[in-house]
Amino acid sequence: MSATEIQTSTYTIDPAHSSVEFAVKHLGIASVKGTFATFEGALVLGESLAGAQAHGTVEVASIDTKESTRDEHLRSADFFDAENHPQLTFRSTAIRPIDDETFDIVGDLTMHGITRELTLRAELQGTEIDPWGNERIGVEVKGQLNRSDWDMRFNQVLGSGNVLVSDKVKLSLDISAVKQS
Repeated sequence: MSATEIQTSTYTIDPAHSSVEFAVKHLGIASVKGTFATFEGALVLGESLAGAQAHGTVEVASIDTKESTRDEHLRSADFFDAENHPQLTFRSTAIRPIDDETFDIVGDLTMHGITRELTLRAELQGTEIDPWGNERIGVEVKGQLNRSDWDMRFNQVLGSGNVLVSDKVKLSLDISAVKQS
C-alpha cells in the first residue's frame, strides 16, 4: 500500500513497538548509539500527504547509551540540560512526497530551549491489521542534525585533531502507529 492509499485518520505511536535512536561519532573513530525510552506522538493523515501532520515529544531523562555516567552527563547543562529543558518536541510544517512510499517531513524541532527547522526522510513500511483488529502503519524515519545549532557545544579537541564528540548526530526512528477510532 502506498502513502497515497492510506485512509484519513490519526495514528498514535505505539512506544512498545517503536524506537527513537541516535548515533554520534566518539573520538572521531566510532559511533556511540543511544535511545530515548519515553516518547509519544502521532501521524495525522488527510486525503493527501500535503495535508498530513506529524508531531512527537521525547522525554530527555529517558536517554540511554548503555553507560550511566555518560547518560548523566548528557542530561546535564553541557548537553540537553534536562532540568531546564525536559522534552524534545517536533511538529511538522510540511510533508512532501518523493515517491509513493518516500516523503520528506519538514518541521520544527525544539531541543535545549531552541527551535529550528529540521527535514527528515521517511519511508512507509506498510500497513497491517494486528491480531486485536487494530489498523497499524509502519514508518522508518532518518535524518541528521548538528547539535551546535541547538547550542550544544560541549567538546574537547584531542591530540590528533579529532574531537571527543562529533557535532553531527544521526537520527533514526522506527515507528509503528495505531489508527485511532
